[in-house]
Amino acid sequence: DYQVKLRNLIRFLSDGDKAKVTLRFRGREMAHQELGVNLLKRVEDDLIQYGTVEQRPRMEGRQMVMTIAPVKKK
Repeated sequence: DYQVKLRNLIRFLSDGDKAKVTLRFRGREMAHQELGVNLLKRVEDDLIQYGTVEQRPRMEGRQMVMTIAPVKKK
């Protein structure tokens, strides 16, 4: 569920840890990679106050990967 994953990402970033978001494509889903990009963009927008994207979404075989680093604390 999206909210559970988002809550875990917020916890990791709040603790000062980096987070790696991975989407696994199965079967015919590879033909619709734009849906994966849209989902990772949604994650990025929801986490804007907790972290910044360190590595933009990219494909690694059948997986799309994005890395998020925590925001620097003042």
